[in-house]
Amino acid sequence: MPDDETTVAPAAPEVATASRPPPAAPVAVLEQLPRLSLLPMVSLALVVGIVTGVGAMVFRALIGLVHNLMFLGKFSFAYNASVFTPDSPWGAFVILVPVIGGLGVTWVVSNFAPEAKGHGVPEVMDAIYYGRGIIRPVVALVKSIASALAIGSGAAVGREGPIIQIGSALGSTLGQAIKMQAGQRITLVAAGAGAGIAATFNTPIGGVLFATELMLPEISVDTFLPVAIATGSATFIGRLFFGAEPAFTVPISLASLPNEPSSVLTLLLYVALGAIIGVAAALFIRALHWAEDGFDRIRGRYLRHLIGMLLVGLLIYGLLRWAGHYYVEGVGYATIQAALREQIMAPGMLPLALFFVLLFAAKLLATTISLGSGSSGGVFSPSLFMGAAIGSAFASVAGWLLPGVPVSLPAFAMVGMGAMVGGSTGAALTSVTMIFEMTRDYDIVLPMILAVALALGVRRLLSRENIYTLKLVRRGHPIPKALHANTFLVRSAAEIMERDVLVLKEHVRFADFLKLSSLQGGLRHVVVTRDGKIVGCLRVNTDLRRVIQATDDEFKLGALARADFVIVRENEVAFDVISTMWAKRAFMAVVLGHEAGDESGRVLGVITKEHVADTVARSVQIYRG
Repeated sequence: MPDDETTVAPAAPEVATASRPPPAAPVAVLEQLPRLSLLPMVSLALVVGIVTGVGAMVFRALIGLVHNLMFLGKFSFAYNASVFTPDSPWGAFVILVPVIGGLGVTWVVSNFAPEAKGHGVPEVMDAIYYGRGIIRPVVALVKSIASALAIGSGAAVGREGPIIQIGSALGSTLGQAIKMQAGQRITLVAAGAGAGIAATFNTPIGGVLFATELMLPEISVDTFLPVAIATGSATFIGRLFFGAEPAFTVPISLASLPNEPSSVLTLLLYVALGAIIGVAAALFIRALHWAEDGFDRIRGRYLRHLIGMLLVGLLIYGLLRWAGHYYVEGVGYATIQAALREQIMAPGMLPLALFFVLLFAAKLLATTISLGSGSSGGVFSPSLFMGAAIGSAFASVAGWLLPGVPVSLPAFAMVGMGAMVGGSTGAALTSVTMIFEMTRDYDIVLPMILAVALALGVRRLLSRENIYTLKLVRRGHPIPKALHANTFLVRSAAEIMERDVLVLKEHVRFADFLKLSSLQGGLRHVVVTRDGKIVGCLRVNTDLRRVIQATDDEFKLGALARADFVIVRENEVAFDVISTMWAKRAFMAVVLGHEAGDESGRVLGVITKEHVADTVARSVQIYRG
């Protein structure tokens, strides 16, 4: 953190904005660094988006190189994750490929950036809400190498978490290199996260919504525009390298919800699927943290990861020998694409629905083992895989039990993907939008919305925290779960002030004030004047009364009054009042009316820091929980 950065209070550029509670702050001192205007912020966001887009290309190339070297023994960057990996020439020794990659991951992470371990997004959220948006620059490089080693060598993790952390680290680095307030640096961190999602999946709208739902503590023009610019530019760069095609191709005649009366039953089936996936999402969240706790009991980082990746190697080789493909290795897009094209064939006489359930269980096991033992990668792609598997299994059973009801296996697989992502991550809008963008099929939106809503609701009943926040809660860093509009900030000072105040001259004895106060119901605030001018303020509590009465009742109010106050007008909005109090480090604001005359005759009330806190608490009670 720069040496001259002395504040903690995050700046709020507009009054009427929707915001989560601001990041934690150690002391109440206003930020002294300059606040950049919107144009420089947008320009910096453009740089973040372009660099993140190029970073996504380099990252995917590294994954391809590692995968081709370790699985196929050839030097090539070309790798299409949506096509099944051919049988490795190493035969049964392919079991050791994840082990070798895992040992490399452990060495890189342990020696250069321990925060690059895991799925990345919790670390970014922690930096936003508890670290003032500061991420070490080395994290981007270390995360790229570690995650490329992990994914390329077969760890069952996704590539979106790493590129989110990479993009966020780039945004944070730029925000540290250029002097700006912490709130603006956090905006660049969120912009890098959204840009990473957009460049990876070719989903610009989903990238913006991801940053909005999970990353931004405040949503306003000043925060939204940089995120949108970064996301759009990263998508453009990604399309230059990867093409404009959607991440997955689906049948032209998907028939997700035919326009006929029998589709009512189909819609109910989507709702039922959402509820089932809500249970699966809660299981995924719990299983991941059970795995982390279990592997933490094994002493030694290298031994821990070696055991985990050996189990993954045995699993993928077993699937190859039994079912013909590695299926759960890496990001798993090949299995998702095959399910969407109805190209998955169950081995032997095994029912297709049961095979999909086994694929779900295998991916759940492989992902939790990979991340629990210390791998580096995301949970977004595994969620897509597991959702597609559950959706396909559900459609197979529904089609068998209800032969007259229109049921499309690819459609249920797509809805399952969105429901699993929304349920496990808590990003409902992001999941609906991204699945639409990744498939370009608009007809899927209606059943997707219903299934995602049910999945999220059921998961919340079973697990209050999502897969990102549970890790932080266990660390003692809870993350806000709601987005509240700070409606109290636009109220006038006259509406929120306390009126239990006496205006007295400085030579009045404290004992005389107590008598006056008792006659008027026990007033707690005093505005002290001299020659018609306000010179100090006093907040009287029980302790102060006892101390003075026990020592000397002759104390004058002028000797007791505090000078750290500010004067505001009755029509000023609460946001401006609070900003003035922070800037002057005042404990109280005296509210004056517009009448002519001395200040002493125009005092209407006071606003204290305690009163501000009470007002905030009352405002959020409208949306409790």
